[in-house]
Amino acid sequence: MYKFINSADTYVDDMLAGYVRAHPEVVRAGRQGRTLVRRAGMRPGRVGLATGGGAGHLPLFLGYIGPGFVDTCAVGNVFEGPALGACIDAVKMADAGAGVLILFGNYGGDRMNFEMARKAVRSDLIETVLVNDDIASADTSERQKRRGVAGIIFAYKTAGAMAEAGAPLGDVADMARLTVSRTRTIGVGLKGCRLPSSTAPVFELPDGYIEMGIGIHGERGIRQTQLAGVDAVIDEMLSALLQDVPAASTGRVALLINGLGATPLEEQYIAFRRAAEILEMEGFEVVMPLVGSYVTALEMAGLSISLCFLDNEVEPWLAAKASCPFWKVA
Repeated sequence: MYKFINSADTYVDDMLAGYVRAHPEVVRAGRQGRTLVRRAGMRPGRVGLATGGGAGHLPLFLGYIGPGFVDTCAVGNVFEGPALGACIDAVKMADAGAGVLILFGNYGGDRMNFEMARKAVRSDLIETVLVNDDIASADTSERQKRRGVAGIIFAYKTAGAMAEAGAPLGDVADMARLTVSRTRTIGVGLKGCRLPSSTAPVFELPDGYIEMGIGIHGERGIRQTQLAGVDAVIDEMLSALLQDVPAASTGRVALLINGLGATPLEEQYIAFRRAAEILEMEGFEVVMPLVGSYVTALEMAGLSISLCFLDNEVEPWLAAKASCPFWKVA
């Protein structure tokens, strides 16, 4: 299988060079050009949001730089956490005098380097929030060990909107934590992707089988099972998600059907149809529906379902005006 690349060594930097040309509102900065920032800069006196992670997941992470979302992003190699220098630059460049929220997925390399970056910047006005929405990666008793996957975009949106409105750092961080606590995701894989540096896929499945609970780097899920039609798959995914509903839900839920890179949009809508049916049968009102590839894993075949169980605090910020290359709310 061929890829449209020059070489594995230049893959990320070639992509970043093309990205900023296509989206001139974002610029490369920092050490080796691995930190992306808003061209317009930060409004003085406003809380900044810094994020980061490995390449291979577009639109995540850098695709959500913009007003009402995040302000800076440190970019690592494919499926690898960003380097310490890029993390330091992302935190420093997000600081406009009111503090910085570092918001990223719960992965070891990301945690280590962003924590070191926090110490290197030596500011008391820094908060860190880890996203851990993947229910397949740990049970409810060990929720702090769960991976961060597609549900991170809900936290970007609510925290970013609150920061844009001028809220103080503590309130912005609390909103990010609240959103994470109300978000659940599960993924399913049909076929693994291939890293630019590899000749083999990151995982292989027997013909006609799926991996339930797959991670966005190809991490193994809960189990392998035969594919018996999309409705049966979505039913199983929703059953798992609805066993972990947070308390004090209003009954309104934001539903995200996310393609992992190679699933046609038509098939994502077929999945959405069934997911919305199940939620409505269970008494939930689906609001702010999202269908598309929001968090990918190169060309992995599969999809994930994210549910943000809304309350009266989260919903207004999720619906607030915002703009980035991959999500616009008027």
